[in-house]
Amino acid sequence: MNQQRQKVLVSGATLLILGLSIASVVTLLPKPESARAREVKSTKVNKSNAWLAASFPVENFQAYTSAFGYRRSATGGDNWEFHGGLDIAAPQGSYIRNWWAGKVIKVGDRNACGTHIVIKSGAWEHTYCHMEGHVESVSGRRYLVDRTGGIQIAEGQQIPTGIRIGRVGMTGRTTGPHLHWGLKYDSNYVDPAMVLREMFSQQQIARKTGSTVDAQQSQVIIEESKYTRDSGY
Repeated sequence: MNQQRQKVLVSGATLLILGLSIASVVTLLPKPESARAREVKSTKVNKSNAWLAASFPVENFQAYTSAFGYRRSATGGDNWEFHGGLDIAAPQGSYIRNWWAGKVIKVGDRNACGTHIVIKSGAWEHTYCHMEGHVESVSGRRYLVDRTGGIQIAEGQQIPTGIRIGRVGMTGRTTGPHLHWGLKYDSNYVDPAMVLREMFSQQQIARKTGSTVDAQQSQVIIEESKYTRDSGY
Protein backbone atom coordinates (compact mmCIF):
# COMPACT_ATOMS: atom_id res chain seq x y z
CA MET A 1 0.00 0.00 0.00
CA ASN A 2 2.91 2.40 0.78
CA GLN A 3 4.28 1.67 -2.69
CA GLN A 4 0.90 2.66 -4.22
CA ARG A 5 0.90 5.93 -2.28
CA GLN A 6 4.45 6.75 -3.43
CA LYS A 7 3.41 6.18 -7.05
CA VAL A 8 0.46 8.54 -6.58
CA LEU A 9 2.74 11.30 -5.25
CA VAL A 10 5.28 10.90 -8.06
CA SER A 11 2.57 10.86 -10.74
CA GLY A 12 0.91 13.97 -9.35
CA ALA A 13 4.12 16.02 -9.14
CA THR A 14 5.29 15.07 -12.62
CA LEU A 15 1.93 15.73 -14.23
CA LEU A 16 1.56 19.16 -12.64
CA ILE A 17 4.67 20.25 -14.57
CA LEU A 18 3.50 18.72 -17.84
CA GLY A 19 -0.18 19.67 -17.77
CA LEU A 20 -0.04 23.24 -19.00
CA SER A 21 2.38 22.26 -21.78
CA ILE A 22 0.04 19.76 -23.40
CA ALA A 23 -3.36 21.25 -22.60
CA SER A 24 -3.49 23.17 -25.88
CA VAL A 25 -2.51 20.29 -28.18
CA VAL A 26 -5.47 19.16 -30.34
CA THR A 27 -5.16 17.06 -33.52
CA LEU A 28 -8.37 16.31 -35.46
CA LEU A 29 -9.55 13.13 -37.14
CA PRO A 30 -6.75 10.60 -36.54
CA LYS A 31 -7.17 6.94 -37.35
CA PRO A 32 -7.46 4.93 -34.11
CA GLU A 33 -4.72 2.34 -33.73
CA SER A 34 -4.60 -0.75 -31.55
CA ALA A 35 -1.69 -0.91 -29.14
CA ARG A 36 0.30 -4.11 -28.85
CA ALA A 37 0.26 -5.74 -25.42
CA ARG A 38 1.95 -8.70 -23.75
CA GLU A 39 1.31 -10.05 -20.27
CA VAL A 40 4.02 -9.60 -17.63
CA LYS A 41 2.99 -11.16 -14.31
CA SER A 42 -0.03 -9.11 -13.14
CA THR A 43 0.39 -6.33 -15.68
CA LYS A 44 0.61 -5.81 -19.41
CA VAL A 45 3.03 -3.55 -21.20
CA ASN A 46 1.62 -1.50 -24.03
CA LYS A 47 4.10 -0.21 -26.60
CA SER A 48 2.58 2.34 -28.96
CA ASN A 49 3.46 5.17 -31.30
CA ALA A 50 -0.08 6.51 -31.44
CA TRP A 51 0.04 9.27 -28.84
CA LEU A 52 0.89 11.90 -31.47
CA ALA A 53 -2.76 11.74 -32.57
CA ALA A 54 -4.29 12.28 -29.12
CA SER A 55 -5.88 15.35 -27.51
CA PHE A 56 -5.57 16.64 -23.95
CA PRO A 57 -9.08 16.19 -22.49
CA VAL A 58 -9.70 19.47 -20.61
CA GLU A 59 -9.66 23.15 -21.49
CA ASN A 60 -8.59 25.70 -18.83
CA PHE A 61 -6.50 23.10 -16.98
CA GLN A 62 -5.76 24.03 -13.36
CA ALA A 63 -4.30 21.00 -11.57
CA TYR A 64 -4.36 17.25 -11.08
CA THR A 65 -6.27 16.71 -7.84
CA SER A 66 -6.35 12.93 -7.42
CA ALA A 67 -4.14 10.36 -9.12
CA PHE A 68 -4.86 6.83 -10.33
CA GLY A 69 -4.57 4.04 -7.76
CA TYR A 70 -5.48 3.39 -4.15
CA ARG A 71 -6.35 6.36 -1.95
CA ARG A 72 -8.30 7.23 1.16
CA SER A 73 -11.96 8.00 0.54
CA ALA A 74 -12.24 11.39 -1.14
CA THR A 75 -15.55 12.09 0.62
CA GLY A 76 -14.40 11.32 4.17
CA GLY A 77 -13.41 8.36 6.30
CA ASP A 78 -10.29 6.26 6.63
CA ASN A 79 -11.20 3.55 4.13
CA TRP A 80 -8.90 2.91 1.17
CA GLU A 81 -10.52 2.65 -2.24
CA PHE A 82 -9.38 2.13 -5.80
CA HIS A 83 -9.55 5.26 -7.94
CA GLY A 84 -9.67 4.07 -11.54
CA GLY A 85 -8.86 7.36 -13.22
CA LEU A 86 -7.20 10.76 -13.01
CA ASP A 87 -9.01 13.82 -11.63
CA ILE A 88 -8.29 16.97 -13.64
CA ALA A 89 -9.48 20.24 -12.12
CA ALA A 90 -10.77 23.11 -14.25
CA PRO A 91 -13.32 25.89 -13.67
CA GLN A 92 -16.90 24.68 -13.78
CA GLY A 93 -18.23 24.99 -17.32
CA SER A 94 -14.84 24.47 -18.98
CA TYR A 95 -15.10 22.35 -22.11
CA ILE A 96 -14.01 18.71 -22.24
CA ARG A 97 -12.49 17.39 -25.46
CA ASN A 98 -12.49 13.85 -26.80
CA TRP A 99 -9.09 12.22 -26.22
CA TRP A 100 -9.21 9.93 -29.24
CA ALA A 101 -11.58 9.28 -32.16
CA GLY A 102 -14.13 6.58 -31.41
CA LYS A 103 -17.73 5.54 -30.88
CA VAL A 104 -19.93 6.55 -27.96
CA ILE A 105 -20.93 3.30 -26.24
CA LYS A 106 -22.66 4.78 -23.19
CA VAL A 107 -24.13 7.96 -21.74
CA GLY A 108 -25.43 8.05 -18.17
CA ASP A 109 -26.31 10.27 -15.23
CA ARG A 110 -27.43 8.06 -12.34
CA ASN A 111 -24.35 6.87 -10.44
CA ALA A 112 -21.25 8.17 -8.61
CA CYS A 113 -19.80 9.18 -11.99
CA GLY A 114 -22.66 11.66 -12.44
CA THR A 115 -23.40 12.76 -15.99
CA HIS A 116 -20.86 10.86 -18.04
CA ILE A 117 -19.90 9.50 -21.42
CA VAL A 118 -17.91 6.40 -22.42
CA ILE A 119 -16.15 6.26 -25.80
CA LYS A 120 -14.52 3.21 -27.38
CA SER A 121 -11.52 3.60 -29.70
CA GLY A 122 -10.37 0.17 -30.87
CA ALA A 123 -9.20 -1.69 -27.75
CA TRP A 124 -9.24 1.55 -25.74
CA GLU A 125 -12.17 2.76 -23.64
CA HIS A 126 -12.21 6.28 -22.18
CA THR A 127 -14.68 7.59 -19.62
CA TYR A 128 -15.52 11.21 -18.73
CA CYS A 129 -17.36 11.81 -15.42
CA HIS A 130 -19.04 14.66 -13.47
CA MET A 131 -20.08 16.57 -16.59
CA GLU A 132 -22.73 19.28 -16.86
CA GLY A 133 -26.13 18.28 -18.26
CA HIS A 134 -28.22 15.13 -18.11
CA VAL A 135 -29.40 12.19 -20.21
CA GLU A 136 -32.54 12.28 -22.37
CA SER A 137 -34.16 9.55 -24.48
CA VAL A 138 -35.65 10.40 -27.86
CA SER A 139 -37.28 7.69 -30.01
CA GLY A 140 -35.47 5.02 -28.03
CA ARG A 141 -32.02 6.62 -28.41
CA ARG A 142 -30.15 8.06 -25.43
CA TYR A 143 -28.46 11.47 -25.55
CA LEU A 144 -26.15 13.39 -23.23
CA VAL A 145 -27.62 16.89 -23.32
CA ASP A 146 -26.06 20.13 -22.05
CA ARG A 147 -28.08 22.87 -23.71
CA THR A 148 -26.25 25.73 -22.02
CA GLY A 149 -22.97 24.41 -23.41
CA GLY A 150 -24.41 23.56 -26.83
CA ILE A 151 -23.70 19.84 -26.36
CA GLN A 152 -25.82 16.93 -27.60
CA ILE A 153 -24.07 13.55 -27.88
CA ALA A 154 -25.91 10.34 -28.80
CA GLU A 155 -25.07 6.75 -27.99
CA GLY A 156 -23.68 5.11 -31.12
CA GLN A 157 -22.33 8.41 -32.47
CA GLN A 158 -18.82 8.56 -33.96
CA ILE A 159 -16.71 11.30 -32.32
CA PRO A 160 -13.47 12.73 -33.82
CA THR A 161 -10.43 13.52 -31.70
CA GLY A 162 -10.42 16.93 -30.04
CA ILE A 163 -14.15 17.61 -30.45
CA ARG A 164 -15.90 19.19 -27.47
CA ILE A 165 -18.06 16.51 -25.86
CA GLY A 166 -19.19 18.23 -22.66
CA ARG A 167 -18.29 20.60 -19.86
CA VAL A 168 -16.71 20.22 -16.42
CA GLY A 169 -19.42 19.99 -13.78
CA MET A 170 -20.16 18.70 -10.29
CA THR A 171 -22.65 15.92 -10.95
CA GLY A 172 -22.42 12.61 -9.13
CA ARG A 173 -20.09 12.00 -6.18
CA THR A 174 -17.70 14.93 -6.19
CA THR A 175 -16.36 17.60 -3.83
CA GLY A 176 -15.48 20.18 -6.50
CA PRO A 177 -15.54 20.84 -10.25
CA HIS A 178 -13.24 18.45 -12.11
CA LEU A 179 -13.14 15.82 -14.82
CA HIS A 180 -12.65 12.25 -13.66
CA TRP A 181 -10.95 10.74 -16.72
CA GLY A 182 -10.67 6.95 -16.86
CA LEU A 183 -8.85 4.76 -19.38
CA LYS A 184 -9.01 1.03 -20.06
CA TYR A 185 -7.28 -1.17 -22.63
CA ASP A 186 -8.94 -4.56 -23.32
CA SER A 187 -11.04 -3.99 -20.17
CA ASN A 188 -7.93 -3.48 -18.02
CA TYR A 189 -7.24 -0.21 -16.21
CA VAL A 190 -4.54 2.13 -17.49
CA ASP A 191 -3.03 4.96 -15.45
CA PRO A 192 -3.98 8.10 -17.46
CA ALA A 193 -0.92 9.89 -16.04
CA MET A 194 1.36 7.51 -17.94
CA VAL A 195 -0.53 8.13 -21.18
CA LEU A 196 -0.31 11.91 -20.75
CA ARG A 197 3.44 11.68 -20.13
CA GLU A 198 3.88 9.64 -23.31
CA MET A 199 1.70 12.08 -25.26
CA PHE A 200 3.78 15.01 -24.04
CA SER A 201 7.08 13.27 -24.75
CA GLN A 202 6.20 12.16 -28.27
CA GLN A 203 4.53 15.43 -29.26
CA GLN A 204 7.58 17.37 -28.04
CA ILE A 205 9.93 15.15 -30.06
CA ALA A 206 7.73 15.45 -33.16
CA ARG A 207 7.59 19.23 -32.92
CA LYS A 208 11.36 19.55 -32.49
CA THR A 209 12.59 16.93 -34.94
CA GLY A 210 9.63 16.08 -37.18
CA SER A 211 10.24 12.38 -36.46
CA THR A 212 8.19 9.68 -34.76
CA VAL A 213 9.17 7.82 -31.61
CA ASP A 214 10.61 4.33 -31.54
CA ALA A 215 7.99 2.03 -30.00
CA GLN A 216 10.67 0.65 -27.67
CA GLN A 217 10.81 4.10 -26.02
CA SER A 218 7.10 4.14 -25.22
CA GLN A 219 5.70 1.94 -22.46
CA VAL A 220 2.34 2.23 -20.71
CA ILE A 221 1.47 -0.13 -17.87
CA ILE A 222 -1.98 -1.71 -18.01
CA GLU A 223 -3.24 -2.89 -14.62
CA GLU A 224 -5.21 -6.13 -14.32
CA SER A 225 -8.71 -5.01 -13.37
CA LYS A 226 -9.95 -8.26 -11.79
CA TYR A 227 -8.27 -7.43 -8.46
CA THR A 228 -9.72 -3.93 -8.16
CA ARG A 229 -13.10 -2.36 -7.67
CA ASP A 230 -13.37 1.14 -9.05
CA SER A 231 -14.96 3.68 -6.71
CA GLY A 232 -16.57 5.17 -9.83
CA TYR A 233 -15.64 8.82 -9.43
